[in-house]
Amino acid sequence: MSTFRLDNRFFESTRGQIVRLLRRARHTVDELATELGLTNNAVRAHLASLERDGMVRTDGVRRLPGAGKPATVYEIDPRVEPLLSRAYVPLLNAVLGSLGASLPPEQLRAVMGDVGHRLAAAHHPLVAEDFPTRVRMAAEVLAELGAEATVEQTGDTITIRGCSCPVSAAVAERPEVCRALQVLLADLTGAKVEERCDRSDRPQCCFELSESA
Repeated sequence: MSTFRLDNRFFESTRGQIVRLLRRARHTVDELATELGLTNNAVRAHLASLERDGMVRTDGVRRLPGAGKPATVYEIDPRVEPLLSRAYVPLLNAVLGSLGASLPPEQLRAVMGDVGHRLAAAHHPLVAEDFPTRVRMAAEVLAELGAEATVEQTGDTITIRGCSCPVSAAVAERPEVCRALQVLLADLTGAKVEERCDRSDRPQCCFELSESA
């Protein structure tokens, strides 16, 4: 699935308007063309791009009145809905604010550690036998979360460094959030993981890993 920006500029485009219509209901090419004032071929071209990007998918056919070939029906791919929601960041911040107000810092860290275990369990076990491969695969998991992660090695220490932070909206107020990613990496690699994150104006992940004896 492509990771382009789903911002106001996108939704003002023709493809964005198609996405809006498909979020409301399933549509055929004819229906979309009528709604948008476009030709059927133009709509098909946009749908092909959206389908290639993993935004929409076909959902069977619909037989229209009169003779003729049944029309293909299109819908939003359910996996895209979380990307279209703007509730996650404010909801996360509100949840963390509530937890931070009611729990001591160490208990909040423990909760974030449990979150890390749950994140790790959601991924397939990293069964590679050699440590460097497990680290590389764990970095790929972190990158999937939005960290743009790279792997560096100095002596016996391997560092997973994120050029950005996937939870940057939360770490400024609640640095304990980094604990979740620390535990995630520890579970995926079986390593001892030290958190060295940069929580300045532009947070960046940094975790030092050393292979457990």
